[in-house]
Amino acid sequence: MERRIIREIIVRPAPGDPRRAIVQAGVLTFRAALGRSGRTSRKREGDGATPIAAMRLLGGYYRRDRLSGPLETRLPMAPIDGTMLWCDAPADASYNRPVRAPFAASHEAMRREDGLYDICLVMDWNMSSRRRHAGSAIFFHCARPGYLPTQGCIAIALRDMRRLLPLIGPETVVRVL
Repeated sequence: MERRIIREIIVRPAPGDPRRAIVQAGVLTFRAALGRSGRTSRKREGDGATPIAAMRLLGGYYRRDRLSGPLETRLPMAPIDGTMLWCDAPADASYNRPVRAPFAASHEAMRREDGLYDICLVMDWNMSSRRRHAGSAIFFHCARPGYLPTQGCIAIALRDMRRLLPLIGPETVVRVL
């Protein structure tokens, strides 16, 4: 029997802390971390805020060496290796795009030791229609212990991410309110 795909994930600010959220995906509810600066409708590179927006899930990355068992999802997923980077240099032609090492411009390593990108989903923030300085690397990824703030992403527990993956696909939109 084929599972029904969740078309919309709602991200609401949690009461009392602008850096935390409640994620509603169908009948599932998860705790989440947001950016260190909370949410914003005027996202800028490096501001530490999570964009208030509707963002389609484009696909993702995962750490094959750190996860047991296959990932069940309809999203296109690629394993992360040691050469994978994400360009966050607004002046570079590869701004807000995956790139490979060696890469001279400012970037973020996708292979992390802290587990945040063990599963990392790419949302369509400043991807389909890029604007310089409008923010890069806005991901839906795994949370730090204690749901510490992100740099602007949405983060949930790894166990919750694994529950969510089979229920989402390229038609799923993450809506941050």
